[in-house]
Amino acid sequence: MRGRGASENPPNRFDPYTYEPLPEVPPEDGPGPRTQFFLDRSRSLITRNDSPDVGFTYSINPYRGCEHGCVYCFARPTHEYLGWSSGLDFETKILVKADAPQLLYQELAAPHWCRDVLALSGVTDCYQPIERHLRLTRACLEVLVAFRQPVVVVTKNHLVCRDKDLLAELARYHAACVYLSVTTLDAELAGRLEPRTSRPGARLAAIAELAQAGIPVGVLTAPVIPGLNDHEIPALLRAAAEHGATFAGYILLRLPFALKELFDSWLRRHYPEKRDKVLSRLRELRGGKLYDAQWGTRMTGTGPMAEAIASLFRLAARRAGLDRPHPPLSADSFRIPGRMPQKELFSSE
Repeated sequence: MRGRGASENPPNRFDPYTYEPLPEVPPEDGPGPRTQFFLDRSRSLITRNDSPDVGFTYSINPYRGCEHGCVYCFARPTHEYLGWSSGLDFETKILVKADAPQLLYQELAAPHWCRDVLALSGVTDCYQPIERHLRLTRACLEVLVAFRQPVVVVTKNHLVCRDKDLLAELARYHAACVYLSVTTLDAELAGRLEPRTSRPGARLAAIAELAQAGIPVGVLTAPVIPGLNDHEIPALLRAAAEHGATFAGYILLRLPFALKELFDSWLRRHYPEKRDKVLSRLRELRGGKLYDAQWGTRMTGTGPMAEAIASLFRLAARRAGLDRPHPPLSADSFRIPGRMPQKELFSSE
């Protein structure tokens, strides 16, 4: 389905009812699903996770669902909590937290806020296409600048460069860094894996632009898919370093819940000749299963192949000069703004 990562809606694991399309109408002949946007009336924005293998404790997400359509996205099953599917629903039904900047202001100003680092895009990409028009992420960054609140931004969209002025201001106080997620250098593969994201060249250009603005920027090689893109790790890290990245990380492909079916279906459509090899290697990394949610190993896998991927990454990162964590972020300059009119903070300009 042109412009979409998924081509179907697998059943919701919480719903006993499923809907089947008419069998006499092939999917390619039916109408393409249009993206719909819904208002999310969440009453809080900052979320806390207690997972020991996630690199942050607190995060904010202005959107739920993601039009980027990355077929491998581990966040897809979260749409099932809303009564929708992990498949096309996740990338065509987007919830918008229109009050995100105001909620963020209130929560950062609260006496109990611990001033820990925030992750911007802990789940879905804060720079997905609709952000170009709604500018909720930019408004949240304006709040973070007002408080000098430290933040780590993760995205795969060149649109992050639009906000380099705000990120550079935070960086002056050692309160910002950015990870560009780069899955592959192959534009054709990226177009199939991540149909509505910036292409690899644009992401590398974003790394260069942010670095030139004085913002600490690194590359996240994620997900690593054995048998499909793992061989690209050295070239990918080398290219990121040449464009100004100074740190790097990686995450192995994760396939929780309906993602197994979605990814298998994607392989059948796009790379049938590689399907058996990819799935076999995934099972080798996951103790014979396509996914193991065990903390401590779910991001890296286990066994000889997992060790080989880790060794390849370490060696490539060292050769590229990226074998270091991102610079420590500081809340030493955190402040609670005075009686700043919120209408000035949340302007649409």
